[in-house]
Amino acid sequence: MPLEIERKFLVSGDGWRAAAHAVLPMAQGYLNDSGAIDRGEQMASVRVRIQGEQAFLNLKSREPGHTRQEFDYPIPVADARALLALCVGGRVDKRRHLVEHQGHLWEVDEFLGDNAGLVVAEIELDSADEAFARPAWLGQEVTDEVRYYNLALASHPYSTWQRDA
Repeated sequence: MPLEIERKFLVSGDGWRAAAHAVLPMAQGYLNDSGAIDRGEQMASVRVRIQGEQAFLNLKSREPGHTRQEFDYPIPVADARALLALCVGGRVDKRRHLVEHQGHLWEVDEFLGDNAGLVVAEIELDSADEAFARPAWLGQEVTDEVRYYNLALASHPYSTWQRDA
């Protein structure tokens, strides 16, 4: 069973930009909404993602914490575009910057559209207790804060957060 062990952090400043060695434009949406998962009616998110010239259908379990089951399947881009039109909630658009730091790959997501202004860095680990070096631009950890999950951002975008406060 494929497992994803991922930790998520806010980003402080732009120090990561100079270290980015690739940038991937991404558009993604969800075929189910966060409400069904929050109510326990569904146990996984179903996401379609166009990433550059590739597309994927992704299922991710919804356990709390940093470890989840994840299934990722390549699909034709034309199919992904059709599926994006069927998604519930909003679309999540972002640029993913790939940054190497002391032996680990960081994915720095710079959100666009309704989530503009949010920048989050993620690191995938081989084990939950794996040590890693923290880059100087890494901010507060938000791994356990559901509102930073892409599924949540699709239905409750970052641009609405200040109005909620």
